[in-house]
Amino acid sequence: MGMTFELTLLILLAAALHAGWNALIKISGDRIAVMAVVTLSGSILSIFALPFVDIPDSASWPLLTLTILIHTGYHFFLPVAYDHGDLGQVYPIARGAAPILVTLGAFVFAGEHVDQLAMIGVLCLAVGVMALTFDGGKVSGINPKAIFFALSTGVCIAAYTVVDGLGVRQAGSILGFAVWLTIGDGILTFLIAFIWKRRDMVAIVKNNALTGFTGGAMQVGAYWIIVYALAVAPMGMVSGLRETSVLFAALISTLLLKEGFGVWRFVSACLVTVGLVLGRTKS
Repeated sequence: MGMTFELTLLILLAAALHAGWNALIKISGDRIAVMAVVTLSGSILSIFALPFVDIPDSASWPLLTLTILIHTGYHFFLPVAYDHGDLGQVYPIARGAAPILVTLGAFVFAGEHVDQLAMIGVLCLAVGVMALTFDGGKVSGINPKAIFFALSTGVCIAAYTVVDGLGVRQAGSILGFAVWLTIGDGILTFLIAFIWKRRDMVAIVKNNALTGFTGGAMQVGAYWIIVYALAVAPMGMVSGLRETSVLFAALISTLLLKEGFGVWRFVSACLVTVGLVLGRTKS
């Protein structure tokens, strides 16, 4: 399996969509409540897609159930991390840890091997993404709880990426697996959050329904692309490219939120560019 130019562009599109819906969560009120509304919106959109996809093969159902649970955990670890730390530092820690963990997990559980150049590419992507943590020179001031929850989020990302990759290859239907996954994790996230954040969620629906629907569309679109990529390309390389969403988030914060473009963002951009080039090496 290799990373074609067309697949690279698709994954970069997914990364941009991912950064977009995360930005909506950042600016739209209680993060857990917004996350729940966004994921429920994604589930509703996925339900409309059901008539057009096949039901995943029963062999993939245990992995589908497992990844729904892991995704749900991710939906809570991420916003809780934001409650304890800055978005621009928490998110890079979470996303930057994932590619290396995914590459190791894919090797152990799926027998996937990447050559030396591709492995260097994955490392460059991970280090480049995490370099954004140092932007502004505030790394020493990060709340230990923020680091804990960010790393926990990274573990969830790595775990569901590997489980998704294994599951979709047994499902017989790439989109069927993706659709049922986004239905399951969205509904489960919503039910848990509704018990916890009922008033905040009602307020989000009343005042920011368009935000929830837009975020949901971006979320499911991004993830359906990634599930397809995991079925046809090495998991570590897909994960590495996917984490360029942090660079898109940095661009959003620079161009739209006017937060500046520090030296560490330049270093990060250079490392990610190198990683993108090396990551397309055939494996």
